[in-house]
Amino acid sequence: MVDLTLLAKLNRIISAAKHVDPQIPFGDVNVIFFVDYLQYRPAYDVPLHTDFPLLSKKKSAKLPTEKEIQQRVARSLILQINCVVKLTHQMRTEDIRYLQLLERLRHGQCNYDDYELLMTRVVGQPSVGSLRDSPWSKAPILVFRNEVRTQLNCKATIHNATQSGYTPIVCVAQDTCKGKPIEDLTLMKKLLELSDSKTERLPGLLPFFPGMPVILTQNITIELGLINGINGIFRQLVYQPDSMSTDVLSQAFPNNTQYVHRPLYALIEIARSKIECNLEELQPKLVPIPLIEQTFRVDVTDILPKGKKSTSNGKAILSIKRRALPFVPAYCITTHKSQGQTLNKVVIDLKLPNETDDIAAVYVPLSRVKRLADLIILRQFDYKVLLIKPSKSQIAEIERLDKLYIDTQTRFPDWFQ
Repeated sequence: MVDLTLLAKLNRIISAAKHVDPQIPFGDVNVIFFVDYLQYRPAYDVPLHTDFPLLSKKKSAKLPTEKEIQQRVARSLILQINCVVKLTHQMRTEDIRYLQLLERLRHGQCNYDDYELLMTRVVGQPSVGSLRDSPWSKAPILVFRNEVRTQLNCKATIHNATQSGYTPIVCVAQDTCKGKPIEDLTLMKKLLELSDSKTERLPGLLPFFPGMPVILTQNITIELGLINGINGIFRQLVYQPDSMSTDVLSQAFPNNTQYVHRPLYALIEIARSKIECNLEELQPKLVPIPLIEQTFRVDVTDILPKGKKSTSNGKAILSIKRRALPFVPAYCITTHKSQGQTLNKVVIDLKLPNETDDIAAVYVPLSRVKRLADLIILRQFDYKVLLIKPSKSQIAEIERLDKLYIDTQTRFPDWFQ
């Protein structure tokens, strides 16, 4: 999902590249937007449908920041769109009754029959198979929190490695601070156990075994299809000699776990890569994935010795540089990460986190499959989650675009014959 800050940045870049007046939108280049405002909002910014109040002319009024100014510029660009085509044919869903349910869900208008239909897919119902049997044993589980996703992936990897006859192996990230390796054991443990949502998507401890499904968390080479979110199968890890250790780094793994401290690259089978030729000495679709380097900031106030002063705001922030493999197990993924994907089978949870009122939290997981029979719901849920309505700003923007769509049909009737 493109946010207003990113849209403003794209506008500046295109205008500069075309060497035109910055006041001309997108450098006088035609731009096509594909938008579904009922998907998840951007994680770190405001969505395109955000409206801003008029700036106050009072001297005491707070001046907007540069970021807020750019967001307002981007919103003004959206409001200048005057040609809208509404795509009404759902291409993913093949189940007509389920499609009708999803359409009502988009408006927060599901009825009790819809609720009872979904309840037939809850674990334990006669129509639902066992999660231990194929194909459900290989279906990804969708969750709302990164921490839950990490824990479930860890448990699933250990279980499946043991079932396949492999000793659990964990790849350890290489962290440095001011160019020096981390030697303090308490700090090292804290960094390695951070959720990858706080470490620029690079995991501190990555469990793996041959045949494990994985998902890339970074863009490696966009032109070759090696992008954030693409799925693959882990085949092999290549690492430096003498980099294996059995010293326990986390209680989340069995005592016989082996830890690799100096990995070089991983061989991942990626069926959807755009590499047209076989790499030398490698099987088709087998791609070497290198270590990626990212920098993140972390508050270490909680592990400072007593009496050790932190900064004036009560926090002690360290800048950490991490080198690690850019993928995680794909047994469990967040609903955010699943957005835009079509999944053959999926296990979802409709017991929403507290205070969640975003329609995307229900619509996104339910709309990942082609048929109702392709999903299982982990546990019973409240009927009211099917009645969550779009926000006022979402409704206002959708209604505005609907009017523009009618106007577009009038202006260009030949397009709609």
